[in-house]
Amino acid sequence: MRKFILLITTILLVFQSCTNKQQSTTGTDNKYDTYYDNTGRDDIDFGGMKMIPITTPVGDFQVWTKRNGNNENIKVLLLHGGPGSTHEYFYCFDSYFPKERFEYYYYDQLGSYYSDQPDDTSLWKIDRFVEEVEQVRKALKLDSTNFFLYGKSWGGILAIEYALKYQQNLKGLIISNMASSGKSYNDYVNNVLAPQMDPNALKTIKEFEAKQDYENPDYMNLLISEFYTKFIYRKPVNEWPSFLFKYMGHSNSEIYTLMQGPSEFGLSGTLLQWDRENDLKDIYVPTLVMAAKYDEMDPEHLKWMADQIQKGRYHFCPNGSHFAMYDDQENYFDGLIKFIHDVDKGQFK
Repeated sequence: MRKFILLITTILLVFQSCTNKQQSTTGTDNKYDTYYDNTGRDDIDFGGMKMIPITTPVGDFQVWTKRNGNNENIKVLLLHGGPGSTHEYFYCFDSYFPKERFEYYYYDQLGSYYSDQPDDTSLWKIDRFVEEVEQVRKALKLDSTNFFLYGKSWGGILAIEYALKYQQNLKGLIISNMASSGKSYNDYVNNVLAPQMDPNALKTIKEFEAKQDYENPDYMNLLISEFYTKFIYRKPVNEWPSFLFKYMGHSNSEIYTLMQGPSEFGLSGTLLQWDRENDLKDIYVPTLVMAAKYDEMDPEHLKWMADQIQKGRYHFCPNGSHFAMYDDQENYFDGLIKFIHDVDKGQFK
């Protein structure tokens, strides 16, 4: 009798185990599989990568994009900084967005490393970039039911400009680490951050800039040690991973210098006169403004920006700098993810 009971118990345990495995396979795993289900996609041959044709006043070109995941309600297009940088520093999003089941797109703007790089300075204007983003949106079939536009630094300028012209296409907007005018950016760098630098180093940096000796390695070395490691990415330069320098080497310095200037130490290029402070009130889509304590952008100004936007929310990273996505990562992504979920679920306030 005892052997019979043990046999029945064993059979029941095996049956229960098989049932649990089947439930797991038809439950969580299926949901996970749906996120990676590429059925019907036209980009599967190259792992989600697609070259998108765009039309400009001087001809047709192609820009590079890469889709990650599938979600019919949440599709995030990532606008990198620079101008002239690349999508590469967004790879940290891979540690957070897939587990939230967000569909998201890497994208190199025209002139950047993975896209066509025409040699025509008339292309490097804000309005032209806005029309490029709109063409990319159409090609990726993003719309107001799913389209979240994220812009960091220069990408934040581009996101603001896109929203002011095409916000009817947006579900949500994220402005990360960017002020709403060149004046605000420069005032904070010159009046608040520069006095925190070593006076002798600051004097030497100014001398290099007065002579426009931007290619001098000592100029960039001083900027990295005295400015970048304090306000861009808060780690000693010998702790920066080698791939960060590789990403920096992929930047298009001609576009960057023309529009930004020679470095992150303030604006001196064509973006210097950019100002949308009085227009923020016209943005009506749910918007997240992301700031950091040690950023080169004034966190109080960014807080003010969120207050000006009709449906603005402010997220502050107390340990972060311009790259708070790295040096205050948990705080950064907690705020970003919560915003996207809140908007998608209709819980945004």
